[in-house]
Amino acid sequence: MARWGTHASCLLPKVALVTAIGALLVAGVGCGAEEGVAAGATVAVYVEAPLCAGAKRELVGEGSRAGSVRVRAVCLAAADGNRENLATIGANARRATEDSATVAYLEPPVTPSFSRPIVEAANIAVVRSDSGQAAMKRLLDAIGEAGSGSLRDSVREALG
Repeated sequence: MARWGTHASCLLPKVALVTAIGALLVAGVGCGAEEGVAAGATVAVYVEAPLCAGAKRELVGEGSRAGSVRVRAVCLAAADGNRENLATIGANARRATEDSATVAYLEPPVTPSFSRPIVEAANIAVVRSDSGQAAMKRLLDAIGEAGSGSLRDSVREALG
């Protein structure tokens, strides 16, 4: 006689539901929320591998701050060699969208951009540049000039 709730096939839907609800709750209380970001809060910028060194240099040069907000750069895994590794690109973009502190995603200007639709669907600004340093400078300026309200929305509008 089978016991309900003990088989892996019964647990999987429950675990998936709890995970999805948890992700929605975390996303709702992050920097994309309407009340804005408190002074001293830390926001995240996800940076594709080719831009990471320059972006980090600019960030360190600015004291890892933009106005009263602390900024951290998260360097993403590089896609394989000469051909684009779509799985890596998708995983990188999803990683950025799952972090409620994310305010922007920096990428080189490749066409087509496979990460952009994923990131923009989460209302996160995408900054495209050949220079990680220039992209980070542009982003830090947008963060520093943001008004009250949602920092994620303000940055997206300023960089739009």
